Amino acid sequence: MTQTAIPFIFMRGGTSRGPYMNRADLPEDLDALAETLTAIVGSGHPLNIDGVGGGAAVTTKVAMLSRSDDEWAEVDYFFAQVSVEDRLVDFKPTCGNILSGVGPAAIEMGLVEAQEGQTTVNIRAVNTGARVAAIVQTPGKVVSYDGAAQIDGVPGTSAPVALQFMDTVGGVTGAFLPTGNLIDTIDGIEVTCMDVAMPLVIARAADFGLTGYETAAELDENAGFYARMEAIRLEAGKRMGMGDVSRSVTPKFGLLAPATQGGTIATRYFMPWKCHPSMAVTGAQCLASCVLTPGTVADGLAAIPKETPPRSRWSMQAAPSMSLWISRIPRRAST
Repeated sequence: MTQTAIPFIFMRGGTSRGPYMNRADLPEDLDALAETLTAIVGSGHPLNIDGVGGGAAVTTKVAMLSRSDDEWAEVDYFFAQVSVEDRLVDFKPTCGNILSGVGPAAIEMGLVEAQEGQTTVNIRAVNTGARVAAIVQTPGKVVSYDGAAQIDGVPGTSAPVALQFMDTVGGVTGAFLPTGNLIDTIDGIEVTCMDVAMPLVIARAADFGLTGYETAAELDENAGFYARMEAIRLEAGKRMGMGDVSRSVTPKFGLLAPATQGGTIATRYFMPWKCHPSMAVTGAQCLASCVLTPGTVADGLAAIPKETPPRSRWSMQAAPSMSLWISRIPRRAST
């Protein structure tokens, strides 16, 4: 048996991690590519013992980079979500957490030349067509990984990466509200189906008999909830024009509840067959858009700030771009 060496940078982006590779080093055919990625990650074992995966959906992600032929973008970012155990690869979604590492990785790979102080890397997300500008700290024209930025779900601090999202509305389905409705009722549950950065099916936790404050582990043990949620997600996928989504991680699912410890609203985000241990960057944009849109399932749940009119400032319909701060700590390896 022979092996083929494929260089990669192993990096954490936000609360996710995985290998960042040059697309040119991988098979062009998607079926062959999927086989290669399952082998790299080690999909098929709960610990991904034969690969670099970490046994969780947030640690079995892959970023593939190349120079872009887009007039605006410098780098194309092709994302793959590899399953932990099922040897499946989904090329439909994108990942905002992994995206935060694309700028630094592109510089390290030589796809983009670093500038003094900070470098803006214009990125096209191949999976969805979204455009994102990443601002990377590059003192001395070298990527900096040390800094004081901190995010929940990740230990320590590191240098921040600013992400400016553009063209996020309807990136997958072509519509802000893919069903044409602010609220749809599926299996007796009211949901809002929305497509902002990531297509989501959003519901109230209370409508499932949940508080919204359960831990991720408690939710993952609730088989009855997952069965009902998945049935609703499958039907919502059809209504959103996405077809049969039984083997796709999109649309994702989100739950809302009133905030109890400050903040605007309490949320839970599903990947979709397990609860996300923190929060997805793209999912957060869609959930925030739902909260700020009157007439959705979020009505009456959120503590909307009064000092700044949210609709005029943040409405994704009026201004389809958003800035987020993400930090990450790199870990590099090669094979």
